Amino acid sequence: MKIIIANASNIPLYQQIEEQIKEAIFTGELQDGDILPSIRNLANDLQVSVLTIRRVYDELEKEGFLVCRVGVGSFISTSNLDKLKDSKRRVLEEKVWDMLQQAKTLGISKEELHCMLDALCEEE
Repeated sequence: MKIIIANASNIPLYQQIEEQIKEAIFTGELQDGDILPSIRNLANDLQVSVLTIRRVYDELEKEGFLVCRVGVGSFISTSNLDKLKDSKRRVLEEKVWDMLQQAKTLGISKEELHCMLDALCEEE
């Protein structure tokens, strides 16, 4: 798993890292039981504070995406995968809602939107 952080972003570093780990779980790149690097190793790799990674791991553990065992390591838990999917679905629904509002503003009909979506789906 490759984590890319943007220091110039308005999004806090811990949140960037946390979202990328969740995305890796969602896409299956990280599987149930996979071990994550130690807090210290990940902090060194990303050149961030150990406290930043500790916060990421604590948040992921609180949300049920990580199980931390003292002296053993931090392991991925996919028990909350449905919660993550629902969260992603809500984000998508908000984007679709914004798109619909824009289409209404531009006078684009529902049928035209369907044609656009069909054309985009066919391109994949």
